[in-house]
Amino acid sequence: MTSTSGTRRTMTRRTASLPSHGREHNLALVLQHLYAQGPMSRADLSRASGLTRVTISDLVTELMSRGHVIELGTSNASRPGKPSILVDINRKGLQIIGVDLADSAVMRAAVMDLDGKVLTRVELETNDEKGDAATAQVIDLTGQAIAAATEPIIGIGVGTPGIVNSEGLILTAPNFGWTDVDLRGEISERYQLPTHVLNDADGAVMGEHTFGNGSAHMMLVKLGRGVGCGTLVNGTQVRGANAASGELGHVIVGTDQGPLCICGKHGCLESWVSVPSIRRALTEQPDGVSAEEHRATIMHQAAERLGIVLAPIVSVLDIQDLVIAGPAQYVDAQLLAALQDTITARTNASQRPNFTVQLSENPDDIVLRGAAVNVLFNELGVA
Repeated sequence: MTSTSGTRRTMTRRTASLPSHGREHNLALVLQHLYAQGPMSRADLSRASGLTRVTISDLVTELMSRGHVIELGTSNASRPGKPSILVDINRKGLQIIGVDLADSAVMRAAVMDLDGKVLTRVELETNDEKGDAATAQVIDLTGQAIAAATEPIIGIGVGTPGIVNSEGLILTAPNFGWTDVDLRGEISERYQLPTHVLNDADGAVMGEHTFGNGSAHMMLVKLGRGVGCGTLVNGTQVRGANAASGELGHVIVGTDQGPLCICGKHGCLESWVSVPSIRRALTEQPDGVSAEEHRATIMHQAAERLGIVLAPIVSVLDIQDLVIAGPAQYVDAQLLAALQDTITARTNASQRPNFTVQLSENPDDIVLRGAAVNVLFNELGVA
């Protein structure tokens, strides 16, 4: 164990358990079975994994020494012979720090357990800071969350708008004024903890798939500072050649110019559908139009533009479940109905008999929980 402040304990950084063969693969296999199925005896683990009992006993001993697995006591199952001792992944004795940068007005961080439950929240209001100032805010917020942890931390997960490559380098995030920013490296160096950075929508789809009602053929669209999506096809996350597969925000919708976008172009999807754009449009209420009528017009307009972009993607990838996540005051049943109508009108519904459009179960925490899933995957090999 190492410590960076007071009596708080943190885990020593270890290489992620992701090799395709060898001991680390087997260690990850044990953790995967325990995470998915709950407490098991060593004999049950042997049967489930196909590994010998001697091998399982050795692996469990090592995982216990790392603090990743604990013994829970004897099983209550009535079987002949000596009662089995149950082991489980250390769900409550290890913690994860999640950081969510998707909101346009506030940065959020949380201490979470291994089941994605938020234990402590920390927030930092922002004033559209850019560049180094925004980076400093993220680092400060992360430190506040770390200080609130009560158990060893296995890693930090960050979900951010923008294009993030497989090494966690933020290639571009216009809303923060970031280009080639190594946020992962800066946080890891500052706090000496394993850190993993990914696009917020990619994180959200991981969180929804793991902790929500996600399926193997799903797309989650995240509305926040920008507009992005995470996509699973046959259970595999789509990343694209340049790790930019979910960047919908700067796709131009239609040929009618449209509002000026932060990127300098007119008519980008983000200029219609991002939370700041919706909020701004709602304040521009014309004379003689009620607030309700104005809101209905703006939300229908946003949903229609989003549906125009999503319809061909849904058809090409044969998406089964489309999930929309964002602040509840904007991403609601009204927007959902207009979105579904647009997609239905622009696709062949008979080819998609089981297609659903739904709101995220837990939109406020979906990026935080996705960041936690990313840490679990990279640090424990739990997928």
